[in-house]
Amino acid sequence: MSKTQTDDLTPLDVPESPEDKFREFLEIRGEKLTDPRRTLVRHIYSSHKHFDADELVRDLHDAGHAISRSTVYRTLRLLVEAGLLRELRLTNRSAYEHDYGYPAHDHLHCTVCNRVVEFRNEEILKLRDEVSRAHGFRATGHRFLITGVCSKCDRSHSPRRRLDLI
Repeated sequence: MSKTQTDDLTPLDVPESPEDKFREFLEIRGEKLTDPRRTLVRHIYSSHKHFDADELVRDLHDAGHAISRSTVYRTLRLLVEAGLLRELRLTNRSAYEHDYGYPAHDHLHCTVCNRVVEFRNEEILKLRDEVSRAHGFRATGHRFLITGVCSKCDRSHSPRRRLDLI
């Protein structure tokens, strides 16, 4: 059985910066890389973490950037469309993460604390490719999200009702 890897998720070397890639995407659409959009891309790519739109708005405000909530939501949608961000639809929210410049991977999501864990597993990739070939399909990617309860939340949860024990 293949080992699940979390240490192989270091950023990849890419030929263009996220900002340049986004500028190119916007130019093709006849749009401009405005100062608020540039600030968003730089802020998002200054660190790697999963975030939702509200967290991003709060982080930008805390960093002294006055960017409207509507600009954040519109720009997030454009960044996903441009292939720079990936949207993860979690149980009770949508989270975003770097897609451009980051290796393919999968996720575990704790439905209690909302923690997201990234991992790579070669067996999942092999299975994806085998299933695709069997159906005459060429896979270009996949999304695999396991939902459940992390060990920390599982330990802190004490059953109060008989149904919780089942």
